[in-house]
Amino acid sequence: MTALLVLSDSLGYYGPEGALPADDPRIWPNLAASELGMDPELIGRVGWTTRDGWWAVSQDPRVWAAVPRVDAVVLALGGMDSLPSPLPTAMREQIRYIRPASLRALARDGYGRMQRVLAPVGWPMALPPKVTVEYLERTRAALAALRPSAPIVTLGPATQRAYAYGYAHPGWAATDRAMREWADRSDVGYVPVRDLCDWSFDLGGNNIDGIHWAFDMHAAVAERVAAALRANGSQANGSQANGGGTR
Repeated sequence: MTALLVLSDSLGYYGPEGALPADDPRIWPNLAASELGMDPELIGRVGWTTRDGWWAVSQDPRVWAAVPRVDAVVLALGGMDSLPSPLPTAMREQIRYIRPASLRALARDGYGRMQRVLAPVGWPMALPPKVTVEYLERTRAALAALRPSAPIVTLGPATQRAYAYGYAHPGWAATDRAMREWADRSDVGYVPVRDLCDWSFDLGGNNIDGIHWAFDMHAAVAERVAAALRANGSQANGSQANGGGTR
């Protein structure tokens, strides 16, 4: 069976109570794949940005093994890029290596307090919008070269209502604008999710962290992703039939 390749941050596999196995039938990549009659290939990790997605495509043998079967791609990255990051991302990620554990805990608590206080400023972000689209384009170009007939869509940046970020997300609009412009230039389907995020948070039932989604939200995202892939695939097939390229 053909495969739906999804590159995602934790929004692809976290539910209202925490992380779930990649084969859980309630998460949106699996719901979308089922709707399209494909096998899901979910590649992701907590905190992934578009840079991590590019690293996965260029370095992860799991992606290489999946690519020959891939007939559609979802780039579900960008939300983390737009979040405020008061210290460089690399420095934040090094906290886990601090020893002893007591010092590591102090460093993590200090970073958390700084993040909450500075998040409303909105700068620096985890990745600037210009860098976000550079990594998206690298990823798109690599996958399109290998699977030129496979439609590609990208999820717009999600938003959050998290205490950890001071309930603020001032960098969202700039990242959303840059990603939309890139998608238009690159013949990539754009799947907005901001309205679904607002609906889902208003409805209640999301994870108490203020970031991850309820299963109703997963279902709504899956429906929108499947529809976008069908539309993008039809456009690509029409272009081929008229003698044009797919990208």
